[in-house]
Amino acid sequence: MKTVSSTGFAFFGASLIAISYGLARFAFGLFVPPIRAELGLTPEMIGIIGALPLISFLLASLVAPLAADRLGARNTAVLSGGFGAVGLALISQSSGALSLGVGVFACGICTGLMMPALTAAMQVLVDRSMHGRVSSVMNAGTSIGVAVAVPAVLFMAGIWRFAYVSFAVLAVIGVLAAWYYIPSVSRVAPSNAAPPPPISALQWWRLFRLSLFAFVMGFVSSAYWIFAPDLAVTLGELPPGQTGWLWLAVGIAGLGGAVVADLADRNNPPITQALMLMMLAASLALLAASPGQLALAAFSGLVFGLAYMSLTGLYLMSGIRLLPGRLSMGPVLPFMAISLGQATGSPIVGMLVNNFGYSDAFAIFAAIGIVVALLSPLYPRSIEQGSEEQVQEDTGLQAAYDYQLRDEEGEPFSYDSEERTSGQSVAESSGDQDRH
Repeated sequence: MKTVSSTGFAFFGASLIAISYGLARFAFGLFVPPIRAELGLTPEMIGIIGALPLISFLLASLVAPLAADRLGARNTAVLSGGFGAVGLALISQSSGALSLGVGVFACGICTGLMMPALTAAMQVLVDRSMHGRVSSVMNAGTSIGVAVAVPAVLFMAGIWRFAYVSFAVLAVIGVLAAWYYIPSVSRVAPSNAAPPPPISALQWWRLFRLSLFAFVMGFVSSAYWIFAPDLAVTLGELPPGQTGWLWLAVGIAGLGGAVVADLADRNNPPITQALMLMMLAASLALLAASPGQLALAAFSGLVFGLAYMSLTGLYLMSGIRLLPGRLSMGPVLPFMAISLGQATGSPIVGMLVNNFGYSDAFAIFAAIGIVVALLSPLYPRSIEQGSEEQVQEDTGLQAAYDYQLRDEEGEPFSYDSEERTSGQSVAESSGDQDRH
């Protein structure tokens, strides 16, 4: 294994996230118009197929923490990339709904395994004081992957099979890089750090409310992720290649999501949740109202990308804060809720499109988003109210990571660089069984 710096690992992780999330998962909607036309699939069938990677993501997320612990970060990342490469290759050779469904299902497994593997590797390779920044950079990989898919659809919309072959090749390169750069062990934790306290009833109640909001966000966003390009082609009569500008807008605006989520944690998460969910709903309504005008359609992509990535970042941070010391569970639950919402919404929006048309289907989903946004005062506050200076000091993504380990007095755990270096050396030289 080759040792990398914190900055190098951040960009390396972002590259793997770009492949597993951006190309293997979210690029599918961009190619729905040519795929649907060539394979003769109905919107209802596309909705069902679009739900499959979300279901497999949920299943993979359930076992991902155990896989990262038992197999180690390296093997889990390699396994994730292998599923991605196979899934992308199957999509490129699909001849009907069944083979296409198997391919996107495999891609969902890839997505569910990758982030836990990278999080485990981050705990080994990156100083804890840098976890917030590194995590933000890695999360931005989704937007980068979405943007990378744009040239493919702009120049290869008519040869989508070749585009997916190219994505599969990138996934294979990611597998080789993961084997070379990621350590084999899962994590290094100080032996004298206090174990996390039992989960209280209040924490469960807050997690339940957070998961409900995450579920609705996933439900509403499924319409855009799966059907936005197809709406622009079918209803707005845009050339399939032009829909790439929607995803470029989504990717560019999504890069600002981490900043918005961090600011939200420092100010008022419920208000940010309301605003971003309103924006998400507005992006659906705007696209349905003007699908034939490329500038307005691309603007809807900007609004959607900023809102979606901001909300996922906010839910990630809230999950980490609500369950300190449980990184394998806190951020996983809201992400599972998002995917469950998308898996539920995808076939429903396909059915609505099939029976009522794109405009009515998108209007219904936008209305649902607006109604739930009005309930945002119920969004869980994970920071206990204290002095303004204390709240300001303890907010932001890095502060959320700082509170993941506690000492016996319940204060954020700190340990000197000699202990961290020693732990890293053990991590790099040990096999899968040498965990601390």
